[in-house]
Amino acid sequence: MNQTIVLALGGNALGNTPYEQKELILKTASIIAGLVVEGYKVVLTHGNGPQVGMINNAFDAFAQTGKTDMPFPECGAMSQGYIGYHLQNAIQNALKQQGNNKGVVSLITQVLVDKNDAAFNNPTKPIGSFCTLEEAKILEAQKGFSMVEDSGRGYRRVVASPKPQAIVEINSIKCLVNNGFVVICSGGGGVPVIQTESGLEGVPAVIDKDFAAALLAKEIEADKLLILTAVDYVSINFGKPNQTEVKTMTKAQAEEYINQNQFAKGSMLPKVEAALQFVSNGGEAVIASLSKAQQALKGESGTKIIL
Repeated sequence: MNQTIVLALGGNALGNTPYEQKELILKTASIIAGLVVEGYKVVLTHGNGPQVGMINNAFDAFAQTGKTDMPFPECGAMSQGYIGYHLQNAIQNALKQQGNNKGVVSLITQVLVDKNDAAFNNPTKPIGSFCTLEEAKILEAQKGFSMVEDSGRGYRRVVASPKPQAIVEINSIKCLVNNGFVVICSGGGGVPVIQTESGLEGVPAVIDKDFAAALLAKEIEADKLLILTAVDYVSINFGKPNQTEVKTMTKAQAEEYINQNQFAKGSMLPKVEAALQFVSNGGEAVIASLSKAQQALKGESGTKIIL
């Protein structure tokens, strides 16, 4: 086989608590181990929305006791660490159960973003806990946070979602892959960093994990990008009587569907856009369900995006 594949796990593969996550990952690990046993070189990335939110909320509560708060980039790194630990532990166990002794490594990954990215002028990603309008005004005044009202539930901090430019640890990732390791990296899109005169510096932002996965797949010259989600196929007219599954989608078709607002901004749209980005660079991309990952790699399930 000897193909290198990047798997991007959606939030459905993880849980909202460490205990739920640990249980859900068992099935995920078994599927990934099966791909490794088949001969694929697997590089795995994942979301971290609920997890980084939980960590950030915990430190917000801690800060209210008069203790120090925790910068958001550090919360992202923590989420990469504990999700990576759960994944590498479960995949390692699943591999051994299938008679395979390949090593599994999770790597805290920094991803370079442009400090002049327009997204920094329009932060949109909500993070952290809810608060009142009065509390929001205090946070804006004291810490310079951008606070917005969120769906009638209170006010939350929002941060930018800049586009990923480069993966800082890419050479380490390539080295690990070339030496036979299953690699878990760029979790949650990676910790966003900017280039300063003194070196790299973390910034409070959230990189879309699907765009980071497309960049990762390009930079390691992967054969395929497999974006795993909760549905077997991408659909148009989703949730309507005329909902239709799309098994093959050309670049032109995808762009037309995007113009028609067929894909929800917070869910399917970034997956389709990330797939298009990878395909445009000469790769092959598939959007499929986690449970059908093996079939998707064989062309038996999932939506294949082509030029």
